[in-house]
Amino acid sequence: MKLFRKTLIALLVSGAATTGAMAADTVAKVNGKAIPQAYADTMMAEQTAKGAPDSQELRDAVREELVRREILFQAAKKKGIDKQAEVQTQIELARQAVVLRAYLQDFVNTNQVTDADVKKAYDDMKARLGDTEYKVSHILVEDEAKAKALIAKIEAGDKFEDVAKAESTDPGSKERGGDLGWSSPGMYVPAFSEAMTSLKKGEMTKTPVQSNFGWHIIRVEDTRKLDAPEFDKIAPQIKQRLQSQKLEEHITALRQAAKVE
Repeated sequence: MKLFRKTLIALLVSGAATTGAMAADTVAKVNGKAIPQAYADTMMAEQTAKGAPDSQELRDAVREELVRREILFQAAKKKGIDKQAEVQTQIELARQAVVLRAYLQDFVNTNQVTDADVKKAYDDMKARLGDTEYKVSHILVEDEAKAKALIAKIEAGDKFEDVAKAESTDPGSKERGGDLGWSSPGMYVPAFSEAMTSLKKGEMTKTPVQSNFGWHIIRVEDTRKLDAPEFDKIAPQIKQRLQSQKLEEHITALRQAAKVE
């Protein structure tokens, strides 16, 4: 059980243990000091939540760990370690962290994402993705005049890929001849996606397309049917994302309402 003991120490030092059921009796006494049974209950709850089976061996290991910790704690107090300013600060931060975790968990428990929320987010995602995926290339430049000149060069016979490598300011696609790979329209800014979806396979925009990045020359290389992932397969991820968003919005609202000087 040495490995288990080390794990327990790490969890306790980091404050990762969760609150467990309270009990009136004690698990042991060390030099006359009682160790509450609640300590053992809390540690047991943490370990069983992680998949450890509730066994006598585990309970004995928890008891021994608590005894060792109490022995060390008493030795530390005898030397006055607990009175040191740095230690007092760490104790206060650890206490704060425990309260914060409990508060955030309470918020999550009382502000659950509903199945309807998850389904709506899934439907919105499908609408954004559409039913077609595009393999597209582009050339990005800083001004419209240059973009028009490059379109004229390509229409006159210059290869799109060569022009992209020589002139594009997009470092992510420049060396690949402007290739952006396969993406759905929802992955791009509206002006870009609108121009892209208006083109057929092999077609290039006749006029430059402006976005907040600059001026684009867009060519659709290919298209294919896009099948959205099945709802049941991604529902857990969607729910987790929505729950995180809800929590972050709550924290942001508290921050905005706080008077910070």
